[in-house]
Amino acid sequence: MKPLSTRTEQFTDSVIRRMTRISDQYGAINLSQGFPDFEPPKEITDRLAQVAGEGPHQYAITWGAANFREALAEKQKHFSGVDVNPATDIVVTCGSTEAMMATMMSVCNPGEKVVIFSPFYENYGADTILTGAIPIYVPLKPPTFEFDADELENAVKQPGVKALILCNPSNPCGKVFTREELLLIAALAKKYDIYVITDEVYEHILYKPHEHVYMASLPGMRERTIICNSLSKTYSMTGWRLGYVIAPEEIAERIKKVHDFLTVGASAPLMEAAVVGLKFGDSYYEELQNHYTHMRNLFIDGLKNIGLTFTEPQGAYYVLLDISEFGFEDDNVFCEKLAEKVGVGAVPGSSFFRENVNHLIRVHFAKKDDTLLAALDRLADIKVKMKV
Repeated sequence: MKPLSTRTEQFTDSVIRRMTRISDQYGAINLSQGFPDFEPPKEITDRLAQVAGEGPHQYAITWGAANFREALAEKQKHFSGVDVNPATDIVVTCGSTEAMMATMMSVCNPGEKVVIFSPFYENYGADTILTGAIPIYVPLKPPTFEFDADELENAVKQPGVKALILCNPSNPCGKVFTREELLLIAALAKKYDIYVITDEVYEHILYKPHEHVYMASLPGMRERTIICNSLSKTYSMTGWRLGYVIAPEEIAERIKKVHDFLTVGASAPLMEAAVVGLKFGDSYYEELQNHYTHMRNLFIDGLKNIGLTFTEPQGAYYVLLDISEFGFEDDNVFCEKLAEKVGVGAVPGSSFFRENVNHLIRVHFAKKDDTLLAALDRLADIKVKMKV
């Protein structure tokens, strides 16, 4: 038999999803894959029940139902101040995963380069390889996860660099980039004429005093910023797979074509139901922030009581635990043993870092209080059960 694609042999399956399977195998509380165990807002699910009876049930226009795009444009304008034409600037996708893939395929040619901050969401490396591009990694340095401006410029100015991927707030480290950092990135993007592809799925999950600054709102950045986002985290509906791209018309037009041949379109009935959520007022987002702040405080206070070392997130809902004290050389082995012996699922940090980092693991706290308390109860014995 002829060999399979050399492009796809370069990466493994998703470590995050693998750890969910391992959690299930051992009956562990799954703090690995980042989905909540509470429901979307009732207003949205009530509307979905209506849509189940009345439709729509057939294909929507491939780049998204008009009322969904209109509601997205209004929401984006409200929070970022950026004008978005719903007819030309939005492509609705099957989750932000497809949003990023369609964007990468639309922007990059084989052999061109993409700058990625490390640690990074695992899909970015795979997306780059699938497009035939070459990733260049710039470290965000633990425990504060700041970057060196000179290192970033040295990466961006390399011949053939086409784009930079920016996850803000960041998965997995919870970093919220400051306005000053974003202005520096914007200046380099303009100086070296590159695109900035933003992943903003955690835009509303922030912890005071940190604030989300939209890259597209900065001077001169609207025309070179491509926003990838989804409804998954903001409305607790990761299984709905509703994502979107917001970009200038010329770029969005290219992404529409790629998206059409990748997936045709997102789910028509789910878009119809989700319009309700896109029209929520400010109070919903304030309550969301309060809810996540409560879960964050409950969880990190519990970790402190156990005596674990970890990073406190500025945004998103992940914590990186430092497992140096346990003496494991392989964080993959540690995470499997953690699921088996302690009964808590986590993701090895090495799957997020380009650098040789194997002393961190990622856990998340987007769970009900009872779930978090049960996980903390199991983790209370970690220092006894996980010593090598």
